[in-house]
Amino acid sequence: MARNWQRREFLQVSGAAAAGGLALGGLRAEAHGEPPALPRPIAANDHIQIALIGAGGQGQYDTGVALQVPGVALVATSDCYQNRRERTQEKWGKQIFTTPDYREVLARPDIDAVIIATPDHWHKQAAIDAMNAGKDVYLEKPMIHHYADGPEIIAAAQRTGRILQVGSQRVSSMVYRKAKELLEAGAIGELNMITAWWDRNSDVGAWEYWVAPDASPATIEWTRWLGTAPRIPFNADHFFRWRCWQAYGSGVAGDLFVHLFSGVHFVTSVHGPTRAMATGGLRFWKDGRDVPDVLAGLLDYPQGFNLAIHVNFVDGGEENGGITFTGSEGTMAIGGGDSVTLTRVPRRPAVDYTIDSLTEAMQKRMMADFRREHPLTHPTGDPAARVERFVAPAGYNDSYDHLANFFSAVRSRQPVVEDPVFGFRAAGAALLANVSYARGQVVHWDPERMVLEGGEA
Repeated sequence: MARNWQRREFLQVSGAAAAGGLALGGLRAEAHGEPPALPRPIAANDHIQIALIGAGGQGQYDTGVALQVPGVALVATSDCYQNRRERTQEKWGKQIFTTPDYREVLARPDIDAVIIATPDHWHKQAAIDAMNAGKDVYLEKPMIHHYADGPEIIAAAQRTGRILQVGSQRVSSMVYRKAKELLEAGAIGELNMITAWWDRNSDVGAWEYWVAPDASPATIEWTRWLGTAPRIPFNADHFFRWRCWQAYGSGVAGDLFVHLFSGVHFVTSVHGPTRAMATGGLRFWKDGRDVPDVLAGLLDYPQGFNLAIHVNFVDGGEENGGITFTGSEGTMAIGGGDSVTLTRVPRRPAVDYTIDSLTEAMQKRMMADFRREHPLTHPTGDPAARVERFVAPAGYNDSYDHLANFFSAVRSRQPVVEDPVFGFRAAGAALLANVSYARGQVVHWDPERMVLEGGEA
């Protein structure tokens, strides 16, 4: 069972060396603090009963993690594909109720909450229907498919009083929480630049998922799955690889940028950017998709820093990603979702060697004044870089923490860490890249009012 690890269980590695001279990979970690107490037993009649809507890979993963949280039980699943419904019964028991129509799930009085992991174009309707039916909602990212979805989801949550958690798990991560603490403590001085990326070099990484051999109108309720998307003849590629088409997904921005924005917004406590410019193209995966496989964006934040972000599906190496925060006193890097590396370089004035154009007497006078004002603090005259690395325990899973936070809120009716307002601002920031790319121009967004200048069309 996954554990809800606390900050005190971080493994920390620290050391000091001249800038650039420390190899983090060779450092040893030491554990600090006692392990947390085991969760209290949950009475049989105190379980939160859940249903899964959208039983693809992400939905089944979310459900598997959810069932590790004490006091959670699965009652029903819904998916338009018969084979996936049967798979959920293989994994969790024949007693699981299954249906292609999620409205049958929502009509059940024995269900307290739902996990929604449908394609993006179903997020708004499924979430609103669930809240109207009195169910709390864990909604996979991105919260929205179109900007107009955001206000409707927020209004439904407020009107019904239901809990809605958006599924960008980094918002619950102990790694990102540590980064937030370090930034707020001034560990890197004044923040001025953030670089975020997520690169892949595989067919699966580029959403070229396998198509099941039995896929047909007989096994997939195609018209139901299309929903509000344009009516087209049955297409198995569209069903299994829906992220490749704008009609159902939000491209790399909605799939990957939104994770990076969620993390950035959580760490920096900002609401979002005000201006974005993006570029990219379809460079390699020319399989009929209508979204780019390379996308890069530059965004301005009113707090005085810029964000450079990119995704590359043909990066020539192994999948990698991360976020680097650059400040006036050093850098902080989140890598792989399991560590934070802090490199601090104290700022000190440099000697202006252009004084060599002056007489020796003038140089000596100026250097004497400089040394009085800025005495040497290091034998070499250069400040020492201090490097610290904070590593999550082996096996740590931020998805568990995110789902545990959701179920805790379901019980307590207290706010979740990623409510629909936060989710809308993260997704809204990410989708700015799509709008800028489509228009070929800079676009503006009001993160406070959550309004896109000029609309989405």
